[in-house]
Amino acid sequence: MKLSVIGIGPGGGIDLTGRARAALDGCDAIIGYTVYVDLLKNDYPDKEIKTTPMRKEVDRCRMAVEEAAAGRNVAMVCSGDPGVYGMAGLCYEVAQEYAPIEIEVIPGITAACGGAAVLGAPLMHDFAVISLSDLLTPWEKIEARLKGAAAADFVLCLYNPASHKRPDYLQRACDILLAAKPAETVCGFVRSIGREGEAATVLTLGELRDAEVDMFTTVFVGNSQTKVINGKMVTPRGYLQREQ
Repeated sequence: MKLSVIGIGPGGGIDLTGRARAALDGCDAIIGYTVYVDLLKNDYPDKEIKTTPMRKEVDRCRMAVEEAAAGRNVAMVCSGDPGVYGMAGLCYEVAQEYAPIEIEVIPGITAACGGAAVLGAPLMHDFAVISLSDLLTPWEKIEARLKGAAAADFVLCLYNPASHKRPDYLQRACDILLAAKPAETVCGFVRSIGREGEAATVLTLGELRDAEVDMFTTVFVGNSQTKVINGKMVTPRGYLQREQ
């Protein structure tokens, strides 16, 4: 009948929206990556649960589309927002192979917004979100995007800054940014947003280069106006300056 692609927000689902909860309440089955479904299954013991492991995104979406095509109300759950590095686009792509079904994308709080709230207010002005993972995007394209965003003085939010297989990618990104931005540029990162052990750090771009981060960390690089106010990372929008 219907496939709802639902963003559960960062962390353990504490930031689920009202729309997301209503869709989960009304579904017949919950499908998703094992780690994300495990965060919800105790709250929905009457729902059928189906999961796939990491790197099985296409199988996951095909399973959800087939269940909906069979006449069921299906909830596909994604961390953060399903339209930001999530499953929404892939669900639409896979659904082309089947008879038409209704697909509804239900937004959630992405890591950029969740992490920004922990740090203070770093995204008050124009910003760009870039993933440093080169699994699906060539590094040369990531490098070009970093250079372009730095030249345009965007605030940057960096997803997937490092992993066991690419421990130096944040260092490489910082080297690119340092060619266009001062080492004193205000930066920050948040680990385990919304989960146990959540921790935030405010530092400079020069210090960020040698920071220890992982796949559970979201990194923020300020623009030329970003400052530290009472220990928080803040990018002024310009309201006070307009009144002067």
